[in-house]
Amino acid sequence: MVRASQTSSRQKRSRKGSKPKTESRPFGLPEAEESKDLLPHKPVVVIVGRPNVGKSTLFNRIVGHRTAIVDDVSGVTRDRNMTECEYQNHMFTLVDTGGLDLNAEDVIVSQIKDQTKTAMAEADLVIAVMDGRVGLSPLDRELADLLRPITKPVFLAINKIDTPKSEPLLADFYQLGVKDIFPISAEGGMGVDELLEALLPYLPLAPDESAEHEISRIAVVGRPNVGKSTLVNAILGEQRLIVSDIPGTTRDPIDSLLTRQGQSYIFTDTAGIRRRGRIDRGIEGYSVLRAMRALGRSDVAVLVLDGIEGVTEQDTKIAGLINKQGRGCVILVNKWDVREDDPEAHPAYNLALSRRFPFFAHVPVLFGAAVQSETLPRLFSKIDQVVAFFAKRIQTRKLNLFLQLLLEKNPISLRRGNPKKSMFITQVATKPPTFALFVKGAEKIPAAYLRYKIHFVLNTAFKEFH
Repeated sequence: MVRASQTSSRQKRSRKGSKPKTESRPFGLPEAEESKDLLPHKPVVVIVGRPNVGKSTLFNRIVGHRTAIVDDVSGVTRDRNMTECEYQNHMFTLVDTGGLDLNAEDVIVSQIKDQTKTAMAEADLVIAVMDGRVGLSPLDRELADLLRPITKPVFLAINKIDTPKSEPLLADFYQLGVKDIFPISAEGGMGVDELLEALLPYLPLAPDESAEHEISRIAVVGRPNVGKSTLVNAILGEQRLIVSDIPGTTRDPIDSLLTRQGQSYIFTDTAGIRRRGRIDRGIEGYSVLRAMRALGRSDVAVLVLDGIEGVTEQDTKIAGLINKQGRGCVILVNKWDVREDDPEAHPAYNLALSRRFPFFAHVPVLFGAAVQSETLPRLFSKIDQVVAFFAKRIQTRKLNLFLQLLLEKNPISLRRGNPKKSMFITQVATKPPTFALFVKGAEKIPAAYLRYKIHFVLNTAFKEFH
């Protein structure tokens, strides 16, 4: 559970004429105490605003660490980015949205607008962020007009008010007719606690003993434009993520919770990982770094390949990252609906996989298309298979019987000693399955043989003990 960061009491500023937090009735809504029991468990708090007002900075400040990518360039955030938070023992789900431009005609910006409107419709509470340094802009007025008719609590946060001397900048925003305005500095943390405290009456208390069950984390990774976001949208059954033919559309790793047949999953859509030499500094560099971190905290990676372009060198490098971080893996050859009528395509692609991914001989491969409904049940079957093995623990006795059989088939070439008794193996951890191989007289055994035996044992054990 992520805990919201708390600013020290010395950072809180007293404001003349401010009213108690319990009297906050944004846009004329009733008292919080009267309606707090009507909200569902873990209310959804959505941050909205025009581009470049500091929404992602505020999101990171509340979460307590840098989750969303922040840059001076407008339009960095595109998809809805959400995470679970807890503040003063109150639970909620916080959602960051892209900059809202109601007059946008660009295809990406138009999809950002649709995503933001969807987030507002699903929200229980809304934090509208505006830029105090710039002042009240026409886009801010349009946002206020959009928020005014809704019947859910709306809190107006004026960002970039760093010092008490900056508070006269708030005067323009009172034209919106909001009774309570929260001056904040999302970057420095000033005023953020006061904003969160105003939300508390609308938020339920966290249970004393939370029996949270294990949720499998699935990272969807691959090169740009291979269909990762399309796949996650198909899995969720909604346009949760922005999809475009423009490479680099996805920037932040986006977590989405899904429950299917009683099993819960968190699917993480990640930015496309290009070759290192082609990665631009700045936003794309941050996106790739976040994608790698998302991969590291996942249980299983779904490596999406392009069925039309074939297996590339960059696919091999991404597969190597999955292997190096010890994640479970399912390979999905996407867009296969275009080639499924070609009888030579399937064996040719399998041959390319065996040549490019010799270290993934144990990894299940699925040929399909994200746009085909029959692909998803087959994909979940593969994911469940790998998740089960990822958490599996094998008895030491069975492991060593298996190892001795392998040594009989391919014994170690030693001048002295009994090769059958020169190795001992045991499992020391799960998630990922980790094994310790003890070798007697290791200095006498060629290093190449040890590497071969380790890979062979792991690749064969996946099929033997699943």
